[in-house]
Amino acid sequence: MADPTSSFAERLRAETAGHHRQAESEPFVRDLLAGRLPLSAYALLASQHWFVYEALERVADEHGRDALLAPFLALPLGRLPRLQDDLAHLVGPDWDGRIAPLPATCSYVERIETVAARSATAFLAHHYTRYLGDLAGGQAVAASLRRTYWLPDEVGTAFYDFAAVGAPPVVRARYRDHLDAAPLDEAARTAVVTEAGVAFGCNTAMFADLAAATRA
Repeated sequence: MADPTSSFAERLRAETAGHHRQAESEPFVRDLLAGRLPLSAYALLASQHWFVYEALERVADEHGRDALLAPFLALPLGRLPRLQDDLAHLVGPDWDGRIAPLPATCSYVERIETVAARSATAFLAHHYTRYLGDLAGGQAVAASLRRTYWLPDEVGTAFYDFAAVGAPPVVRARYRDHLDAAPLDEAARTAVVTEAGVAFGCNTAMFADLAAATRA
């Protein structure tokens, strides 16, 4: 648990740390970064990300006028165009007709389209879980993928490139400042923490499905 005197950003990080560790310790993640899987496994991961981000960014548009979310949505963090560039390289120019969501991905998308679409605090939890993770650990993931699978810079890993937004540490700091300044009472903060745990669970389940699909 976080120190009760800590900031909300610190609390959110501390109280979801266990969920985060569980997700990143999934065998699929370890095997992919260690080069024990074919490049097609990474292509499959990118395709599942596309379904998640398509839902997340579509729902973001629906929350466009929400005062709580405005500072977060003002950050140009959208990943869909870059994911599409990656998929064109990894799958082919006809990638959109060749990818399909795995069962856990469908459940993840459903959570975004129902719970996160109806609740600003739930949406913030999913937004935080994805984008702050991309800005933090995602940078090391991209470097490992390029090194392991001989991918040229920004070809196949554009999803992880935030150069157009700013230096990742600076953007992360700005995001955490927004969290600390957000007009959330204790009940709302607890709701964000709880839903962030659910979001990490969605990612863990997706990694498990990816492992099964890769074995198959």
